Amino acid sequence: MRDAFPVLGRPKQRGWWRYALAVVALGGVAGGILTWTTTDGLQAFGARAEGARLERMKASPRYKGGVFTNTAPGLAVGGLEWRTLKELLFGAQQRTPPAPLPMERDVAAALAKPPETGLRVTWLGHSTLLVEIDGFRILTDPIWGERASPSTIAGPKRFHPPPLPLEALPDVDAILVSHDHYDHLDMPTVRALASRRVTFYAPLGVGAHLESWGVPAERVVELDWWQEVSLGEGRLRMVATPAQHFSGRGLTDRNSTSWTSWTLLGPKHRVFFSGDTGLTEEFAEVGRRFGPFDVAMFEVGAFHPSWGNIHLGPHQALKAHEMVQARVLLPIHWGTFNLALHDWDAPAKELVAEARERGVSLLMPILGRPVEPTRERVETPWWRTVQAAVAGDAP
Repeated sequence: MRDAFPVLGRPKQRGWWRYALAVVALGGVAGGILTWTTTDGLQAFGARAEGARLERMKASPRYKGGVFTNTAPGLAVGGLEWRTLKELLFGAQQRTPPAPLPMERDVAAALAKPPETGLRVTWLGHSTLLVEIDGFRILTDPIWGERASPSTIAGPKRFHPPPLPLEALPDVDAILVSHDHYDHLDMPTVRALASRRVTFYAPLGVGAHLESWGVPAERVVELDWWQEVSLGEGRLRMVATPAQHFSGRGLTDRNSTSWTSWTLLGPKHRVFFSGDTGLTEEFAEVGRRFGPFDVAMFEVGAFHPSWGNIHLGPHQALKAHEMVQARVLLPIHWGTFNLALHDWDAPAKELVAEARERGVSLLMPILGRPVEPTRERVETPWWRTVQAAVAGDAP
């Protein structure tokens, strides 16, 4: 897959000015972020693990040479390539929606009534989900911040406001974090949630960030892959399961913390949350150990051949969905931030087209609409209404 984009080398003579412009632009962006980042923003970089936390990290079989690794050999983050860089700067894709996105009007009211089936999922944007499973409420990768960035004035900005204000979020029993990238671990949101009496569950090393932002140490639990904890005297098991990704919040901390997917096992229902990941054979092991799942939430956005090893995209998400043995797929990690080199709605369009060919059931509600996966099949092409609204054709 990487062969489709040759590694960045010396540009052709006639394109030297584009190369120079790209270098200047990237340098300007990096410099701008550092210049505009406030003291508060510097704190957003988080903290490094030390002491007993670091010793627990070193005990992981995936911690080698001071960093965490993926278990599959030869798979790494795609490098910077000239074609990719040129596409980033000059690509003609419509990377942001041309009109406001449709959202549930009163999410709090919809959530006030308990789920009739015992399982309900509410997509709040990107990879933030409220999962209600067998009497427990679980929140994943919460981000209510305006930008996925250490800066308040630079970096990817939300396409839409959060469909549920943070102060209207009901009490939750646990917060799950998949990894420490800015679009999954948001300092302002963590600080706001730190005042609630709720425990954060995270991959190894991420707890250092959480504690530096005000989460009490006793409410931080870090797990390595295949480790698990339970809530409610064992009624809900939460297992840290494999993912194929990377981590880091600055220029010098690449892979200094771990990453994970999450498996939720209740007495009646089973749910899988992918976090960020590429395709890995370990999903088949997840399916063998814990499947079948009532619903799996897989990332489908921010896909590109240059980073196909660490992001799924629609095609590989469908493969992963089959590997974990899930009955229904709810796509996440799209429709909230401009993080990729494709049209903002490309993940949805491609997923729907291929899912029909493969006979995969999808759940694709509008933002903030609670859905019950064991009885609903919601595939409303709401993204089409956004373009239609611009053309004046929307109902």
